[in-house]
Amino acid sequence: MDKIKELYLKYKEIINYLIVGVLTTVVSLTVYYGLVLTVLNPRNPIQLQAANIASWICAVAFAYWANRKFVFESKSKEIVKEAGAFVTARVGTLVMDMVFMFVTVSLFGMNDKVAKLLDQVMVTIANYVFSKLFVFKDKKE
Repeated sequence: MDKIKELYLKYKEIINYLIVGVLTTVVSLTVYYGLVLTVLNPRNPIQLQAANIASWICAVAFAYWANRKFVFESKSKEIVKEAGAFVTARVGTLVMDMVFMFVTVSLFGMNDKVAKLLDQVMVTIANYVFSKLFVFKDKKE
């Protein structure tokens, strides 16, 4: 048990990020699938992107709170600046997300559910790098 605790403490940030990433992905996929299975048609490129954007907004709101509190343990008093940097970084990965979904689903005809799962892996990795390097770089002010 001590070995597990030691490993957790050594890799705490990455482990917590992965947990938060999984939860953020659940939020994103729940919103996306909820929309495309009920009110939006993923075969329509505009409705596909509307579902994508709605899932992104919900996921970003959850991810900022969870990353600030549990992953990077930010104590910054400049929450607006930090949140702005977080959202800006996420806009970058949203563009990646939208391009990936458009190319895979709208151009190549890939199943949108499978494409979205693959997309989330790519986006999660990019989000960690951006958060670590640009958003929470001074995490314990």
